[in-house]
Amino acid sequence: MNEQKRLPINWMDILWLFFLAGLAALPPVFEIHKQLTLLAIGVVQFSEGWLLARSPRRGAVYIVLLKIALATLLIDHTGEVGINSSYYPIFYLPVVTAAEYFGPWLTLLWTALASAAYCSYLYPALQEYEITAESYSLLAIRILFFFLAGMVVNRFVVENRRQIKRYQELAETLAETNRKLEQAQEEARRSERLAALGQMSAGLAHEIRNPLGVIKGSAEMLHQKLGESNPLASELAGYISTETNRLSALVTRFLDFARPLHAELTLQQITPVLDRALRSVSMTRKDDDTSVRVERQYQENLPPLPLDESLCEQAFVNLIQNAYDAMGNNGGTLRVIAGRVNSGRRNGVEVRIEDTGPGIPAELREQIFNPFVTTKKTGVGLGLSIVSRIIDGHHGTIRVADEDGNGRRGAGFVVFFPLRAENAIDSAS
Repeated sequence: MNEQKRLPINWMDILWLFFLAGLAALPPVFEIHKQLTLLAIGVVQFSEGWLLARSPRRGAVYIVLLKIALATLLIDHTGEVGINSSYYPIFYLPVVTAAEYFGPWLTLLWTALASAAYCSYLYPALQEYEITAESYSLLAIRILFFFLAGMVVNRFVVENRRQIKRYQELAETLAETNRKLEQAQEEARRSERLAALGQMSAGLAHEIRNPLGVIKGSAEMLHQKLGESNPLASELAGYISTETNRLSALVTRFLDFARPLHAELTLQQITPVLDRALRSVSMTRKDDDTSVRVERQYQENLPPLPLDESLCEQAFVNLIQNAYDAMGNNGGTLRVIAGRVNSGRRNGVEVRIEDTGPGIPAELREQIFNPFVTTKKTGVGLGLSIVSRIIDGHHGTIRVADEDGNGRRGAGFVVFFPLRAENAIDSAS
């Protein structure tokens, strides 16, 4: 059934009113029942859009029934014998209306009902007149034309609906294709930026690391030689050594980011890697830091995946460490979920890491995996970029989890690993 809402009044309705006024001006002009019936038909026509808007399914049924009843009433007041009324084409109105709103079989049913209403006047005619074979033939011709008109209109309406559905599907396909193309272009641009930045980072890191080694060695020598003789100088030398270590760690991260990624993929279970990452992060936290509650939700019998165990653990450690940092001293819940995904062209394992921290600002969700984009005050913004490169090396995908609409706070990351590396191109993010 066509459930498309129509405007309450349009120019077609005005045209209908004009034609009904023409019928009202034709004989019998002074038949009050005829005029009232035509007025009722006009009211039904004007109310059609309103009724369909409020009851799309039942509204069409009510409209066709009303038009059949009014058509039957009209021919009763426009001829001495209803079956001979020259207004019999008024039955085309409910027939065409049914063809517009219903399918072929229901159109045939409604046409048969309209024809039965018209033929109901055959019985009183038989009581007063003798009907010839020619009259029966004429009646059959009129009835057959009702069915022909209904089928022609219904065929046009059904084909029009099919074309509209085809165009809608094509538009949806084009929109999805454009979305994937834009995503691929964005990933290509990001890869180019990462490659250029990686080359620059590698050069700078090597140049910085050498003088840092000299500074650190000199500070340690000063600290050893001064000893107890100059406590202030010894303390300052210690500060120099500490800050040098911090800069060295930063340089190491730049080198990790710039270093070409060569993932050695072997079939591994992913849950032990997750457990080791959780244990590694918890060991680096304060001994009394029990404010974070870890929830593991692992689906049973997960298939082995092509993984580089060391790189995957590094990626998970980074994500879990970010979750701990986001929740801070207030603590919260860290939820780690792993389950198999079989949906369309996605065949693999999906890992979700969710926290109850402040979450990721909406303006950063699209750029969060770009270099130097971070939500931490003291962060560099390379951690998630390195994680993204590691997941890409596994032919998987990583994305920020969609908001569930239930007011859930915190950030969530969804990592997808395909069952086979060669199927990565078919995996959706």
